[in-house]
Amino acid sequence: MADIRNYTMNFGPQHPAAHGVLRLVLELDGEVVVRADPHIGMLHRGTEKLAEYKTYIQALPYMDRMDYFSVMANEHAYCLAVERLLGIEVPERAQYIRVMFDEITRMLSHLLFLGAHGLDIGAMTMFLYCFREREDLFDMYEAVSGARVHAAYYRPGGVYRDLPDVMPKYAASKIHGAKAVAEMNDNRSGSLLDFIENFTDRFPAHIDEYETLLTENRIWKQRTVGIGVITPERATELGFTGVMLRGSGVEWDLRKKQPYEVYDRIDFDIPVGVNGDTYDRYLVRVEELRQSNRIVRQCIQWLRANPGPVIVDNHKIAPPARAGMKGSMEELIHHFKLFTEGFRVPAGEAYAAVEHPKGELGVYIVSDGANKPYRVKIRGAGFAHLQGLSEMSRGHMIADVVAIIGTLDFVFGEVDR
Repeated sequence: MADIRNYTMNFGPQHPAAHGVLRLVLELDGEVVVRADPHIGMLHRGTEKLAEYKTYIQALPYMDRMDYFSVMANEHAYCLAVERLLGIEVPERAQYIRVMFDEITRMLSHLLFLGAHGLDIGAMTMFLYCFREREDLFDMYEAVSGARVHAAYYRPGGVYRDLPDVMPKYAASKIHGAKAVAEMNDNRSGSLLDFIENFTDRFPAHIDEYETLLTENRIWKQRTVGIGVITPERATELGFTGVMLRGSGVEWDLRKKQPYEVYDRIDFDIPVGVNGDTYDRYLVRVEELRQSNRIVRQCIQWLRANPGPVIVDNHKIAPPARAGMKGSMEELIHHFKLFTEGFRVPAGEAYAAVEHPKGELGVYIVSDGANKPYRVKIRGAGFAHLQGLSEMSRGHMIADVVAIIGTLDFVFGEVDR
């Protein structure tokens, strides 16, 4: 009688559900996964090493390109680490703007998760619905920074500029006539804050739409309930953070446990799961969309009532205003020196972590007193989550691997760096 042997197959990197460049070598017994071996490194761009050859300001846009779905959260961790080394206090208005855009970023990331996870499992409509809302969120990014994705909006000492008083409007074209464009511009007649507030009014109803489609959907539950279960103890041992840890019932959120910026003044809840499976993690992320909406509304209220500076008033660290620069030789020199030479950071080391949409994102910087970092080390949340993939997949079918990769919600720009 012939021996029955396990066989191996490649899942990815060209598979649509492989989150970019994951090559997963699956060892199979029939259609049941015995072992899953992730092969990484195909997107390694040397972010940490590149940062050592750039000034502190020049290194900031590299952070955008790690988890390219959670751009401003990446910048936030980097800026916090630099600010701790410099020993500077960020203006209060800038802190509220950062918190607001952190939560807008969380919505962007979770909507992409929901749309792509739905598409991977077979819910095509979810992808279209989620990207409808993401367009508005990208418009907010574009209004404030000029870029839809790689914003480079946060700066050591605050943010690049204050929130604009006007929103860009659509123009009539062959595709959209004057009447259609008037409807599209209906919520763009005011400031950026008005546009964001309008979005937060509409968004809860859209979340209800997502839940109507999925939460009690029989097929969705068959594909996610009991799939990729991880116990709270094992999630902690593997270094899971964020939704991957909270989905297993561990109430750990840096915004509450180690508050940074103004999170300690904001009222919100931390959703946690019970069973630690793919379905619970989906529910946690959907509830986080609601909580982020709630946080953004509180930030809007405060920002309307409290105008003020959005970056430190120290021209050794932050550039002078362009109007002043054109009339003052000293300010022109400050601007020139800042963007050619950068600023010197006192010798020392600092670690700053933020509650990134994917988990804990930490940036560790060592300074030797120069205008460039001596060493940069980034703790990517997705890298720790990837090591749990094999044990979460064991005993499941090949089709379930797609659901497990989706629930891990990693991005390879951050895993490989």
